[in-house]
Amino acid sequence: MNAANSTFLVLSSILVLFMTPGLAFFYGGLVSKRNVVNTMLSVFMICGLAILLWLAFGYSLSFSGDLGGFVGNLRATWLHGVDLTALTATKIPNGLYLIFQMMFAIITPALFVGAVVGRIRFKFLLTFIIFWSLLIYYPMVHMVWDNGLLAKLGVIDFAGGTVVHINAGITALVLSAFLGARHKYGKDATQHYNILWVLLGTAILWIGWYGFNAGSALAMNDIAIQAFLTTTVATATSMMTWMVVDMLTKGKPTLVGVCTGTLCGLVAITPACGYVTISGAFWIGLIATLTSYGFITFIKPRLGIDDALDAFGCHGVSGMVGSIMTGLFASKAVNRTISLNGLFYGGGFKLFGLQLLATIFTIGFTTIVCIVIIVLLKRVIRMRVDEQEEELGLDQGEHGEVADYTVQMSHDLTSIQHHSDEFRGQLAQLLDKQQRFR
Repeated sequence: MNAANSTFLVLSSILVLFMTPGLAFFYGGLVSKRNVVNTMLSVFMICGLAILLWLAFGYSLSFSGDLGGFVGNLRATWLHGVDLTALTATKIPNGLYLIFQMMFAIITPALFVGAVVGRIRFKFLLTFIIFWSLLIYYPMVHMVWDNGLLAKLGVIDFAGGTVVHINAGITALVLSAFLGARHKYGKDATQHYNILWVLLGTAILWIGWYGFNAGSALAMNDIAIQAFLTTTVATATSMMTWMVVDMLTKGKPTLVGVCTGTLCGLVAITPACGYVTISGAFWIGLIATLTSYGFITFIKPRLGIDDALDAFGCHGVSGMVGSIMTGLFASKAVNRTISLNGLFYGGGFKLFGLQLLATIFTIGFTTIVCIVIIVLLKRVIRMRVDEQEEELGLDQGEHGEVADYTVQMSHDLTSIQHHSDEFRGQLAQLLDKQQRFR
C-alpha cells in the first residue's frame, strides 16, 4: 500500500460523501417552505440506499466481469470473492477504491431530485432510484470506467461528465416531462426558503468537489494537482460569468445566480479536469456557463417542462458542454495516459468525435431506459401527489413534518377558519329552525 495515495483517497472519499448533505442544503434552500423537509430527506436518504445497493449489486455490475461491454456480472454480489486488500495500479487497496466509487453512486441520483421537488410521491422516487441505479448508473460506470464499450472506443471522462452529470441531467428532464408541471408553474414565483442555505450548500459542494475531481487521479500526483487547479479556474470563471451576465441583463447581481454559475463551472470541468490546461479550464467554464444560462433563460420557458431547480439546465447542459469540449482541449502534455490530443492541440477530430459520440450515446441510453422504468413503474406506484397534497406541501402530506413553524401555523389557522365557517353555518341553520318553529 502506498500510504500517501491511500490517505489522499480516504480524504477524497470523505469529501465526496460531504457533497450529498451539501446538495440537500442547496436544494432545500431553493424550494418553498412547504417542501423543505421532503426535498432534504429525498436527497439525504440516498446516502443509506445507495450504499446498500452498491455493496449488494453496484460494485459487481460495475467492476466484475463484462457482458457485451455494457455491464458487469453478479458474481461479486455482496462483495463475494472480492479481495479488498489487493492493490490497484496506484497502490491503494481495492476496498478503498470501492469506497471512493461508492460515494459517486450516492451523489449522482441525488442530483436529479431537484427537478421533481414539490410534486413527486416519495415512494415512487425511492423505487425509481433503485431501478435507475441498477439499469442505468452501474452500466454507465462499467462502460466508461471499467474498460467497457465506451472506454474501449477511446472515450475519456476523468471524473464523471457522462457517468454522473449528463446521466443525471437527462434523467431530471425525462422525469420532469412525465411528472408534469407544478399546478401554479409560471403563475406564482417560488419564494426560496433560505438563500443563505443555498450559499452554504454551494460552498460545501465546491469543497467536496475537490475530492470528486482531484481524487479521481487515484493518487497524490501531478494529475491530481492539475485537476485541483483546473477545477478552481473553471469554477471561478463560471461564477463571475453568471454574475456579469446577470448585471448586464437584469441590472443587478443575485446570490442565487452566483451560486448557480458556480455549480455550472464545477459540472463542466468534471470530465476534463485531469486532461486540460489552465486556459482550457477557463474556456470550458466560460462557454458552459453561457450555454446553461441561455438554456435556462430562453429555451426552458419555451419547452414547458418544469425542471423545478434546473437540474438539467445546470448538470445536463454544462455536463454536455464539458464532455464535448474535453475533445477540444485535452492534452497529452497534461496527462500522458491519454492516447490522443484534443482538436486544439493538434489531435485532429478523432477525440472530439469520440467525445461527441459518447455524449449522444449517454443521452440516448439514459432517455430510453428512463422511459421504460417510468412507464412500468407507474403501473404499480402512483407517480405524483394529488393537487390537495401539493397545495398543502409535501412536508406535511408525505412526512407529517415541517421545517418552518409558520407553515404549521398557517395550516392550523386555515383549519380553525374552516371549522369556524362550519360552526357559523350550523348555528345559522339552528337559528333558522328556531325561527320557523316559533
